[in-house]
Amino acid sequence: MTPDHQVEEIMARVRKLELKARRLVRDSFSGEYQSSFKGQGLDFDDFREYQHGDEIRFIDWNVTARMDQPYIRKFREEREMNVVLAVDVSGSSNYGSVHFSKREVAAETAAILGFSALQNGDKCGLLLFAQEAQLFIPPAKGSRHLLRLIREILIAQPTVPGSSLEHASQTLLQAVPQKSLVLLISDFFIDSIDRPLGKIAAKHDTIAIRITDPLEQKLPQAGRVTLEDPETGWQTNVNTSNASLRMAYEKLMQRAQEGVMMAFRKHGIDCAELSTQDDPIPALHALLKRRTRQRAR
Repeated sequence: MTPDHQVEEIMARVRKLELKARRLVRDSFSGEYQSSFKGQGLDFDDFREYQHGDEIRFIDWNVTARMDQPYIRKFREEREMNVVLAVDVSGSSNYGSVHFSKREVAAETAAILGFSALQNGDKCGLLLFAQEAQLFIPPAKGSRHLLRLIREILIAQPTVPGSSLEHASQTLLQAVPQKSLVLLISDFFIDSIDRPLGKIAAKHDTIAIRITDPLEQKLPQAGRVTLEDPETGWQTNVNTSNASLRMAYEKLMQRAQEGVMMAFRKHGIDCAELSTQDDPIPALHALLKRRTRQRAR
């Protein structure tokens, strides 16, 4: 059980995130969110006379026969969506070498996109995963519901070390039967992501939000240090003054990143890259604008 003082501290952070997220949504995110994400489909709205350039497939031949001139069916977009925040809360999410941990950046991102979704009339749900699926909360509306989701992101404590997308993908496919928007938030230091990513993307509109830390990209020249795998607890001593070691480490991380991006491209998954040392807002703005351009094509 989480001690009372820790609960109070967590709730204070949740309230702070709420205020920041509401302000950002009010000032700039609401319109971008609405223009970036499609609803679940199209609802019939009305008929109107055919005009040059209209889609022939939308001609209603029964009405056309009665009116003795071509009429087409008009549609309006069904706006309401289910949005599922799928958040990696494995051991590596607690790491942060600058100001915030990856978990805190994930919670802030979830708050911003979650309040944007609620303002647009969408429902938000949550899937927390590590080596196994930890918690699933079905999509619902309301700020109290969203604040609970943010709190769960911050307090989650997986009992099994490691991180896997396989169980997360199975849970999403079983628990979310209708096509939804899945915001997959993780550092993606996960083995075997290709197959589960393919399963999720085949059913849901999927966006990956990758959160990394600068020290995970390049080792500093800091002499002999002990490195620990936050997933397993395994430790090793390395000499970071060794230039060849630092270069090998950087190349290894670059290859890992290229592999992740290749999997995203293969399955048509858009991605936003966030860092624990940077404000996430510019990257999220760029994501929404990119989605808007794609819709306009």
